[in-house]
Amino acid sequence: MLNLFLLQSLNGIQFGILLFLVAAGLTLIFGVMDLINLAHGVLYMIGAYLTAAFAAMTGSFAYGILIALPATLAIGIALEVLVFRRLYDRSHLDQVLATFGLILILNETVKIIWGSAPLSVPMPEAFSGSIQLMGNLRYPTFRILIIAAGLATALGLYFMVNHTRLGMLLRAGATHGAMVSALGVNIRRLFMIVFGLGAMLAGFAGGMVAPILSVDPGMGDSILILTFVVIVIGGVGSVRGAFVAAILVGLVDTLGRSFGPMLLRNLLDPAAAAQMGRTLAPMLVYILMAAVLYLRPTGLFPMGGGTR
Repeated sequence: MLNLFLLQSLNGIQFGILLFLVAAGLTLIFGVMDLINLAHGVLYMIGAYLTAAFAAMTGSFAYGILIALPATLAIGIALEVLVFRRLYDRSHLDQVLATFGLILILNETVKIIWGSAPLSVPMPEAFSGSIQLMGNLRYPTFRILIIAAGLATALGLYFMVNHTRLGMLLRAGATHGAMVSALGVNIRRLFMIVFGLGAMLAGFAGGMVAPILSVDPGMGDSILILTFVVIVIGGVGSVRGAFVAAILVGLVDTLGRSFGPMLLRNLLDPAAAAQMGRTLAPMLVYILMAAVLYLRPTGLFPMGGGTR
């Protein structure tokens, strides 16, 4: 039982890391640009498809994801210039409607280019095995790579936001955009950089998950819902809050699905426990969100004076 708990906890952390990579870009976009982007999950899907395509072309997952990252960045910047730049001064309802339409367009574009059938990315040979952690507990090497890459990205984001000129402009632009613009900063260029960075982070998450999940149209829609839950729990605009909330959501979701039915067997017969467990497990994340909002309506780490 202890080994199962540790294994599922690692799975929860790995899932939380993926959620953070998507949520970090989205919370930066909302915190700095005040833009509700429902199409952010599509960029996660595009990153996965580009990784699959370039990995097939080069025969290497590493080359595939290295090429997919700048490609996703370029697509994000192109979308910002062609579409999102026209939405900054519009109402949130207009932004929701426009970005929902973009979801439909990009999902169909992916089907036209790659078809509706799921794609698979071969597991890199160097990370195809498992590592012995303790006793007889082994964990897949590639999932450890995902955790390590996510933690490195989180540290890089923390350094960028808190210790660089770009981070200073991001924090200032989040609360005093007009003042930053008056001081001579090209606020439109700043918005373009933020959006491109957010797109690349989402694409990175999609590329990293491609070898362990099937790559299919609409794969970004389900993760988008949990991403918004992460942002609400962590505090809108807070990168630190997004990280903490993503790990919490990943653990609650994974452990709830694994151990919920087991705990219910102590109260109900096995068939009823399994049925109720499958019903209640997906609700745990939203119960967590409701509890956090009841205690802290602005989230665990509200943005306050800027993006943190």
